[in-house]
Amino acid sequence: MSLNDFENNNAPASQPYEHVIFTDLDGLEGVLVDLNTKKYYQLNETATLIWRGLERRSPVSQIAKEMTERYEVTLEQATSSIETTLRRFDAQKLIGPRNPA
Repeated sequence: MSLNDFENNNAPASQPYEHVIFTDLDGLEGVLVDLNTKKYYQLNETATLIWRGLERRSPVSQIAKEMTERYEVTLEQATSSIETTLRRFDAQKLIGPRNPA
C-alpha cells in the first residue's frame, strides 16, 4: 500500500479481507482474528472505530470526521492516525485493496 492509496480521502478506504473476523469486546474495543495465520490482534477504541469504518466501506474522510466528533483531535490528527493504522493493518495483511462496488 502506497501513500497514494491514502491521498484520496473521499474514496472508500481499503477493505478487510474475508479471512479476518472482528469481534466486539465491550462496545469500544475489539479483537481481530486472522483465520489464515491463526493470529489475533486486540484493537483499542480508536482502531476499533477505524475497523468499523472499513467494514462500512467509509472513506477516510468520513472515518476522520467521526473520530473528531468522538475525540478531541483535529481533522489532520485524525487523518494521520487513520493512515498509520491502515498501514499497520496492511502490514499484517488484514486489509486489501477495495473492490469496485
